[in-house]
Amino acid sequence: MKLAVAVVLLAALVASSHASSRVDGPPFPLPIHLLRPLSGSAGHPLIGVSCESWRVGVEANNVRDWKTIPRTCEGYVGHYMLGDLYRQDSALVTAEAANYAEGLNLQGDGKDVWVFDIDETTLSNLPYYAHHGFGVELYNGTSFQAWVMTGEAPALPESLGLYKKLLSLGIKIVFLTGRAEDKRNVTAHNLKMVGYDTWEKLLLKGSNVSGSTVAYKSGMRQKLIDEGYRIVGNMGDQWSDILGEPEGDRTFKFPDPMYYLS
Repeated sequence: MKLAVAVVLLAALVASSHASSRVDGPPFPLPIHLLRPLSGSAGHPLIGVSCESWRVGVEANNVRDWKTIPRTCEGYVGHYMLGDLYRQDSALVTAEAANYAEGLNLQGDGKDVWVFDIDETTLSNLPYYAHHGFGVELYNGTSFQAWVMTGEAPALPESLGLYKKLLSLGIKIVFLTGRAEDKRNVTAHNLKMVGYDTWEKLLLKGSNVSGSTVAYKSGMRQKLIDEGYRIVGNMGDQWSDILGEPEGDRTFKFPDPMYYLS
């Protein structure tokens, strides 16, 4: 029964990402799992800490360097990601970003850019994570890359709406992802198939790049600055997507309690 519900909800997410670039209200009001005590990364009880508090800690970057979500929170995170609250949180972020962008005094010379991460920011990997415990399982590079190669990740509707808004304002789009360079063709095809049909640059990680995500992404943003671009906005689902100078004029953190990239 649980698997059937997840499949139905995922199908609805995919359909909504194609049908609408803006969501006016939550499509699936779901009950959130009862909050339960957690165990920390070493298995020690965290007295009085709920799954909801843990999620807030993750989003605030107070809970760091974790490998998997607490096993007791699998149901909670699953219901959050498939339910209305995740969509509402996403809509809040993109609404704030759109309001900010509308108030910008753009130069009009084609050098104002907005940097988007891809996974869990513009494209959703929920169809994959729904079959892998919503982050309870340790990351398996082989199975995840196999999913990426299908090129079937749906668009996050709120992000797609923001993307279209930014283009209408004359802001160019730069996609900056931790995906490897050998995923360029499938990534570009996936983006176009779900509505992200134009961009200034699609930046992927070369095989010779090492070090942290922060170092890699901040280094790529510096290259944009060196090329004369102005980063008016920077959005990602991980803190490592948006930290590190130059961060851009303003950063926006997309919700994602399923995994952590340091």
